[in-house]
Amino acid sequence: MPESSLKFGTSGLRGLADELQGQAARQYTTAFLRHLHKVADRPVERVFLARDFRPSSPAVLNDCAIAIAAAGLEPVDCGALPTPALALHAMAGGGAAIMVTGSHIPADRNGLKFYLPSGEIGKADEAGILAALGDQPISDRVVEPSDEVDAAAQDYLERCSRLLSANALSGKRIGVFQHSTVARDLIAQVLTAYGAQVISLGRLEGFVPVDTEAFSDAVFAPIPGWIREHRLDAVVSADGDGDRPLVVDEQGVFIRGDVLGLLAARHLGAECLVTPVTSNSAIEDLGIAQAVIRTRVGSPFVVEAMNGASGATIGFEANGGTFVGQGITCHGGRLDPLVTRDAILPIICALGESARLGLALSEVVAQLPLKNALADRLQNVAGERSAAFLDRLRSDPAYVDEIFGDLGVSRRADIDGLQFWTAEGDMVHFRASGNAPELRCYVEGRSPEVTRQLLEWGLCAAARETAG
Repeated sequence: MPESSLKFGTSGLRGLADELQGQAARQYTTAFLRHLHKVADRPVERVFLARDFRPSSPAVLNDCAIAIAAAGLEPVDCGALPTPALALHAMAGGGAAIMVTGSHIPADRNGLKFYLPSGEIGKADEAGILAALGDQPISDRVVEPSDEVDAAAQDYLERCSRLLSANALSGKRIGVFQHSTVARDLIAQVLTAYGAQVISLGRLEGFVPVDTEAFSDAVFAPIPGWIREHRLDAVVSADGDGDRPLVVDEQGVFIRGDVLGLLAARHLGAECLVTPVTSNSAIEDLGIAQAVIRTRVGSPFVVEAMNGASGATIGFEANGGTFVGQGITCHGGRLDPLVTRDAILPIICALGESARLGLALSEVVAQLPLKNALADRLQNVAGERSAAFLDRLRSDPAYVDEIFGDLGVSRRADIDGLQFWTAEGDMVHFRASGNAPELRCYVEGRSPEVTRQLLEWGLCAAARETAG
């Protein structure tokens, strides 16, 4: 039999939708519940479910509900809802949660994100779920989950309302690129509640995967025109399940996710930052926090490091998904930890910093002396081809010299993927996606032009070497 596409990646289980739907979704849900029974510090009676707008997501959610009911627990349907909103509601209710989403990966794929009552699972939990996975079929049955759609959305809106003062965004004109993100209506509601004038843009009824790190994708082409047409201060959006932000400033320039995470950390007074190696290498020199902890790429690694951190802690990934750890206060009140990626929080914090300083978003970003950085990816690159390319770079110095040529290589790092610093001090980072058949390239350069050229070179070199 061919190998299954279903695997744990950087954030949850992912694979082809037609392989996940049916018995696989039921069996993985059952395995999660078995693991939950072993590790939870108290009995769990309810498991909360939500989904994105992928065509396969309603059926997969139903499969999860069937397995939950078969295990003697109560499935609770929270509807089409952002992942952080589901996690927040489940934790408040003392229950576990499963989010049905493929996030930003192609529409023919889907996945499951699992949450213990304490929050997002880690790598040890993934191993526990796999150890509990069986092949016993779970029979079809009619299941009617409890309905907490409105309550789950309201909990999340209430949390978002505590990030800024009343009417903090009054006078701002913000475009919400709605596409098919499950966060589209909640983003608009939060911005409106803070006094911004919201212009809804690009709403789609079907599903289009939006990768908030792939700025060159055609789906983003209308944004500069929208900014000019509607005289916008920013365009904001999120990925499919609402845990990775997208912000474009008033000049039509994309703001990198790690910049959004930094602005959130500054707004919330973080003392400790946790972020992967793919975030800008100048973060340690900014003085925003007393400590910076670097991790491998993937929310489980960020969560693990945050759980061991001290002081008021904020985590973020290069994609902008932002985690709230212990000790964070906002407007004099405590902001409860939510150690899972959130898209709306960094959007609100970035706009809040713009309003607080009386500066345009581009000016706020310019105040951060970060290195010029860009990222993109090659799609439809099989995992074995990415692995062969990276393995050869790792083990064959002559091959590295051949690939980099006149650029030269002064040093390298092998924390997650491979990072190479050129003779001029620029950086190229190749890394295989943990969620989809994609090879990612991250670069940092001396100037915007050098950075653009370096990204183009990196993508062309990787495409040439992985062609097959």
